[in-house]
Amino acid sequence: MSDPIFFRPRGPIALDEIAALTGAELAAGAEAGRTIENVKPLDLAGPHDLSFFESARFRASFRQSQAGACFVRPEHAADSPSGMALLLIKEPYRAYVTVARAMFDGELRPRSPFGARGVDPGASVHPEAKLEDGVIADPGAVIGPGAEIGSGTVVGANAVIGAEVRIGRDCSIGPGATVLNALVGDRVTIHPGARIGQDGFGYVPSPRGHIKIPQLGRVIVQDDVEIGAGTSIDRGAGRDTMIGEGTKIDNQVQIGHNVSIGRHCVIVAFVGISGSVKIGDFVVMGGQSGVSEHVTIGDGARIAAGAGVIKDVPDGAVLMGAPARPHKDFLRAQAALARLAAKDGGK
Repeated sequence: MSDPIFFRPRGPIALDEIAALTGAELAAGAEAGRTIENVKPLDLAGPHDLSFFESARFRASFRQSQAGACFVRPEHAADSPSGMALLLIKEPYRAYVTVARAMFDGELRPRSPFGARGVDPGASVHPEAKLEDGVIADPGAVIGPGAEIGSGTVVGANAVIGAEVRIGRDCSIGPGATVLNALVGDRVTIHPGARIGQDGFGYVPSPRGHIKIPQLGRVIVQDDVEIGAGTSIDRGAGRDTMIGEGTKIDNQVQIGHNVSIGRHCVIVAFVGISGSVKIGDFVVMGGQSGVSEHVTIGDGARIAAGAGVIKDVPDGAVLMGAPARPHKDFLRAQAALARLAAKDGGK
């Protein structure tokens, strides 16, 4: 069985080009014309690879690395193994990512897994749908009546785009994803199996059972949003569910109806956001954190992994624990519990 290579770099790049691209300084002894063929972590890199060293935790790996070149802070240069070309820079990892993006620019958003160009004969496109030139639709894709899709967008195999949905340009809709009752901006990535625009979870209790509330809103996804595999974003009940530009949502996140998420937020895996929550700009939510309905989270707030937010959060706050509270209060409480446990254990 052959060993496939899924991601191929554009080609060799010289150290002086790398320095110009990132603003790094070539250390003494580094040959400007020496070429790099790939980027790899310290422990996997070989003589033709570029790596980075930023955290002192990995000093041993740095000293033993076979990497041909490495981004490093000036104060760490003395720890380098002989023969390694050093690129001196304040933020090594950021520089490494810059080069990786340049060498693998085709991997910055998912491509057609089928390798298709245009609309495959196995796709089902309604006659009333409007597709700009350059749309790719893989086998099994379903595009409903009145849907509009911009050029450069890829609709993966077995993905479903509902009636009247609008999707902008240069988007990627992953295999098996469903996009219903939604308006999607440009350069949006929706990974495989995501569910966008289905019913919100709304019922009125009664003695005879739960009465379903019609969900009459939409999902609006602004430009440059990324939505992870298996994530669900419910449409609004009365108002729209909103995802602000540049926000990045990890895999298997649940976002309820009427939620409004601001710009450039980061929402990590397994987060659950109840209905009618309002989240500001540049908020970070750690994995498995949750938010109760009708809560407002201010701009720049940070919610730790596993935290349970049950009341409004001011701008810039850092919360931990369940129920969530300011991180200093949480840490003091944990320290007090540890002292109490140590005291009891000494009896």
